[in-house]
Amino acid sequence: MKLSNRLEMVVSFVKPGESAADVGTDHGHVPVELVRRGIVKRAYAMDVRKGPLSKAEENIAAARMKDKIETRLSDGVQKLSAGEAESVIIAGMGGELVIHIMEEGRHVWDMVEQWVLSPHSELHKVREWLEKNGFKIVKEDMLFEEGKYYTVMDVRKADIQDAMNHAHEDESVFEKRYRYGTYLKETKNQVFLDFLKDEEAKLLTLKQNLEKQAVQSERAKESLKEVEDKLSLNREVQNEM
Repeated sequence: MKLSNRLEMVVSFVKPGESAADVGTDHGHVPVELVRRGIVKRAYAMDVRKGPLSKAEENIAAARMKDKIETRLSDGVQKLSAGEAESVIIAGMGGELVIHIMEEGRHVWDMVEQWVLSPHSELHKVREWLEKNGFKIVKEDMLFEEGKYYTVMDVRKADIQDAMNHAHEDESVFEKRYRYGTYLKETKNQVFLDFLKDEEAKLLTLKQNLEKQAVQSERAKESLKEVEDKLSLNREVQNEM
């Protein structure tokens, strides 16, 4: 089975262990590869939609893994019991939905050792929610595929020291960390740098358009200030790499 580069990255993030659950499994490719490659011994393929789950069942049967991969019709991790999965994968959906699934999965928080998250949007909201709910991102990676940037996160439970480290930071530091994270910057990730440059170019174009409108529009003037702030933050992160 040939996975996309994005799914290859997701699979590479899952820690070797006994079990993993793939939420929003679609056609079940990730759990099949996790078991096939020996990363986990058993897996759960979970989806809220019957159609994709039926296709996943076909793919699992074709791979002769019905005894190792169980499919479950489930809204997020609602049908996952505490202790069933060491790693939980939530990939291929928007940030708000990722947060919702995490919120609804409180019953397994203490037993899940690793969350592999790959939100397609609103990464700043996901990062903020994670930090405020006692999680930390221990690793991140980014790739560019089919005209879009994707981020994959390895998330674990934070300890008291992690919370103390951020206790006295000012608002600008919080904003920068939520918007861009820290791992990609610290590891000088080249794809992340490409992303920053692309974002800078888009912000510059938007700034130029708003400058013309701001002469006669208060709303445009407010939007211009927001864009200038984002541009300043973007360049600050680039300079730190």
